Amino acid sequence: MSDVHRLYAITHSLYSGRARAYLIKHGIAFRELSTGHESFKAEVLPKGKLPTIPTLVTPQGEVIRDGAAIIEHFESGSGRPCRPPGPAQQLVSALFDVIGTDGLLRPAMHYRWNFPQDNLGFVRYHFLHSQRDLPEREAKTERMMDRMRSVAQLWGVNEDTRPLVEALYLECLDALNNHFESVPYLLGGRPCIGDFGLLAPLYAHLGRDPYPARLMQQRATRVYRWVERMNRPDQDAPEYFDADSEFLADDAVPASLLQVLAVIAQDFVPETRAAAQCINQWLEENNPAAGVAAERMLGQASFTVRGATLTTLAQPYRFFLLQRVQAVYDELSGASRERVDQLLAQCNMREVMDMRLVRGIERADNLEVWV
Repeated sequence: MSDVHRLYAITHSLYSGRARAYLIKHGIAFRELSTGHESFKAEVLPKGKLPTIPTLVTPQGEVIRDGAAIIEHFESGSGRPCRPPGPAQQLVSALFDVIGTDGLLRPAMHYRWNFPQDNLGFVRYHFLHSQRDLPEREAKTERMMDRMRSVAQLWGVNEDTRPLVEALYLECLDALNNHFESVPYLLGGRPCIGDFGLLAPLYAHLGRDPYPARLMQQRATRVYRWVERMNRPDQDAPEYFDADSEFLADDAVPASLLQVLAVIAQDFVPETRAAAQCINQWLEENNPAAGVAAERMLGQASFTVRGATLTTLAQPYRFFLLQRVQAVYDELSGASRERVDQLLAQCNMREVMDMRLVRGIERADNLEVWV
């Protein structure tokens, strides 16, 4: 039996980059295949349940759908090398995982689809070549791209909010660039789970598409280097000279990283609050049975940032991931809880620990389902 995994993914896919980087960093042998490969529908989809990427097939034939589940599969079987030992770092790592995979979707979608003069040819190439060269390929490509453009609009970007979306992203980019001046990864000399989550938008969309990639290269070179670093098997940190290969000592969370979180909190906190209210109302009205799949989108949530109102999709998946952050927080007590509360207060993220759905979400048979 071959020891090579199959990763069904696409180069330009936001979520694929998260799982791919994990496999690369941990020396896990894999072959990447497009979802256009005939084996995906015939062999993988019946077990994966949904036609989403990334989806992994292990050498033993197990099918694992979703990047979070793929990473958890390897983490749980290898002593959790990407989990820092201290509670503060564990919580920050898990929080960045949510931010990357859900909290930065707005700028990721905006910078891909709203700069067609720079991006269109590049993006179209990837959509086109993710499929077999069949007579309907051109028409199917246009349909796929039109659908993604329309979905992008649902994240709250329009002519009125565009200046805000761009300002918040640039502030985030600047804060990250400042943080990576002293460390090669979020929490020291090795990547944590949060690095992989954050890579999702900062690689495929914001670090590869021509317009945002050029913006990152020119404005935030250290962030661009981190994107490169996350896709290499070695540490790839020669410019730090004395960087070790461990997480920062004494459960330290640098002030520069708290500043990144403070920038992100400006829209992440009110959006999470509004989404929780929207989904909780839906749950009270519909009361889905335990074990029923949690849909990815349940209505729209409106919130205000700097006087501008944004209306976005309310996604239960954000709270599926956020449960992991809150689980770390709930286990804290005494001095550890006080310290973490102080850190979260400094970056305006403390309220997120209390933003919960009235029903939990768990994974069962490759689906996120209501508890």
